[in-house]
Amino acid sequence: MTDRFACLDSRRSTPARQLAAPGPDEPTLLRMLAAAVRVPDHGKRVPFRMLRIAGEARGALGTVLATRAVQRNPDASAAEVDKDRLRFSHAPLVIAVVAKLGPDDKIPASERFSSASCVCFALLQAAQAAGFGAQWLTGWPAYDPVVHGILGVDAQEKIVGFIHIGTPQLQAPERERPDPRALLSDWTPQ
Repeated sequence: MTDRFACLDSRRSTPARQLAAPGPDEPTLLRMLAAAVRVPDHGKRVPFRMLRIAGEARGALGTVLATRAVQRNPDASAAEVDKDRLRFSHAPLVIAVVAKLGPDDKIPASERFSSASCVCFALLQAAQAAGFGAQWLTGWPAYDPVVHGILGVDAQEKIVGFIHIGTPQLQAPERERPDPRALLSDWTPQ
């Protein structure tokens, strides 16, 4: 059974700053996305979509973020503004996963958001299975209405995460993981 869990047990995030070209080619990306959308989806709503940020779009978005960072905080240091300018410039590919949360009489928004969150995690696993490194990040751009408008995210949607994907420049260190025995309890009827 150990071999069957090897890929899952070795999953770890590679910091976005440590991801470089090459990223996945188009067929590999589509294969990764095909795996990533195999998530629980109560009511078959497909309550998510994905936005590719690659090539020159990464720098253009960085310029927008730097401008917006100064609007949000006129006292931002040059280092803070540069951090935002470079936020999407390290990994060759960033996939923004967007939850579609408009009105629905049967499926609560929280379940639809959870489904989109599963896409983020499944995409991390698919990237690693394809030989790439990846990291799921949010940060203030995921919650900023001006950034939403620039990215075409409407009022009925939320950015669940930005998945940075590329070739790892270092092996991400393992970190301590929780002991599942400490997290598991049994419910017993009273």
